[in-house]
Amino acid sequence: MNMIKNPMRLCGLLLLLAVLTGCASNMPSNAGSDPRDPFERYNRNMFTFNHELDKKIVKPVASAYSDYLPTFFQTIIGNFFGNIGDVWTAANNFLQGKPREGTSDVVRVIFNSTIGLAGLLDISTPAGLPKHEEDFGQTLAVWGVKSGPYVVLPIFGSSTLRDSIAKPVDLYADPLGYAENIRFRNSARAIRLVDDRAALLGASSLMEGAALDPYEFMRDAYLQRRAGRISDNK
Repeated sequence: MNMIKNPMRLCGLLLLLAVLTGCASNMPSNAGSDPRDPFERYNRNMFTFNHELDKKIVKPVASAYSDYLPTFFQTIIGNFFGNIGDVWTAANNFLQGKPREGTSDVVRVIFNSTIGLAGLLDISTPAGLPKHEEDFGQTLAVWGVKSGPYVVLPIFGSSTLRDSIAKPVDLYADPLGYAENIRFRNSARAIRLVDDRAALLGASSLMEGAALDPYEFMRDAYLQRRAGRISDNK
């Protein structure tokens, strides 16, 4: 219980476990030579730890969720958490100097939270209000902060130095963090994690089946995807 209440101690334990887990993994002789990934030795160890955690705990739960929960309920759960995420997306669009997109996000939240029954139904997308995905890492990029090297975080996975610095802000701004009922807050976060992982089951299977080096596949895919999101896919 004390470990859970002290996130810094928990992160320290995860880092130690990652190092111990990665000691036995195969490490390329040229690890760290890629200028985008100077921390490759650490990153591979953390990738191995995250992969084992996912394989033994998160993925089985997400697979059961995908297989046994009716698609309708999966959709409304995804809509609910998507509506919550639109709040922070709207704030970031305004911070990035995109008032049109920010206003659209605000209207999405209003419509989906009212007519859409607390976000369970997404009525905004069919109405012509597209969903955006923005976070504080993207905002820092728009402000001119360079991405820095690639980093693999405990549990959260792929990141960059800039996005790692932005992560605490994203977590602090998460509307779920302000729910007064602790049991509801923790349960909602767990369900969101499972729902997000279930949405990636196909992608992870593709990676495992197609990539000779899953670590490089994940790193390159993440960096390309982030570059696309920061430039709004221009």
